[in-house]
Amino acid sequence: MENKSEILFVLHGLNDSLSNRQIFFTFALMTYLVTILVNLMLIITVCLVKELHEPIYIFLCNLCFNGLCGASSFYPKLLHDLLAESHVISYFGCLSQMCVIYSYIFCEFTSLTVMAYDRYVAICKPLQYHAVMTRQKVVQLLLLTWGFSLLEMAIGIMLTARLPLCSRNIHKLFCTNWEVVKLSCSSTMINNIYGFVLMFSHILQAALIAVSYAHLVRASLRSQYNWRKFVQTCVPHLVTLLIFTTSLVFDIMFSRYGSTGGELQELQNMLAAEFLVVPPLINPIIYGINLQQIRSRILHILPHKPDGGKAQMRQVDMQQ
Repeated sequence: MENKSEILFVLHGLNDSLSNRQIFFTFALMTYLVTILVNLMLIITVCLVKELHEPIYIFLCNLCFNGLCGASSFYPKLLHDLLAESHVISYFGCLSQMCVIYSYIFCEFTSLTVMAYDRYVAICKPLQYHAVMTRQKVVQLLLLTWGFSLLEMAIGIMLTARLPLCSRNIHKLFCTNWEVVKLSCSSTMINNIYGFVLMFSHILQAALIAVSYAHLVRASLRSQYNWRKFVQTCVPHLVTLLIFTTSLVFDIMFSRYGSTGGELQELQNMLAAEFLVVPPLINPIIYGINLQQIRSRILHILPHKPDGGKAQMRQVDMQQ
């Protein structure tokens, strides 16, 4: 019986980058600190300002918190490896990293689906919005988001943990399910089937978002007010969805079809980690810039804010 507690995986993603490790370390540390700053700033702003205790902002806080979890599953290990001579991770450390990464992925998709539903009700059925999106409904949607995501993650991790392993080499910067499954000595058919189930599930979520946006665009074209709400709240959501989906596709394509080693290894590693780097950093910036209520409140909280900021906040009419 294999003692998996003694297994150490070797991460080969940094092998071609050791000559520039100080530069990479500084850049990664600064990016991580900025990611933490912008997400915490948005979360704290929404928590402190009572006027922002609306469903769309609560869902946005959840998205930012999830982004912090995703970034924190990647950066600390990367920063450690950039300063270490050997790049290894224990079996259970690898599974733990996968737990957080896949919880982040699944929660991001489900959160974006819930936010699309919220915008659909706000723009297509504005008179019913507050009757539909009650506090109880918001709590239920948040519990559904995390419960569904954690369930998806737990099943995938359990299916991977049962596999015997014949190798210890992972050709990436971090642990992923597919990279560990490829090291198995036995059949991975069940894992592949579950992968297709997850793919089908998230394609359905993408379809729901697409249907919602079809109704949103049609409703927004009817009035200038609806169009303004669409631009303020739906365009950032759409940009967030496209950035996350595109970066995740890069990782999937690299894991399944990318070659290990070679001149493009460094570029492949950067693209594969994009879904853990770009969305957590960009999401709060996109929403913070585009949503006037959040932007004005952040500027008001920051020091040396002119008194004119109060007048600007009175003009904000971001209504659900």
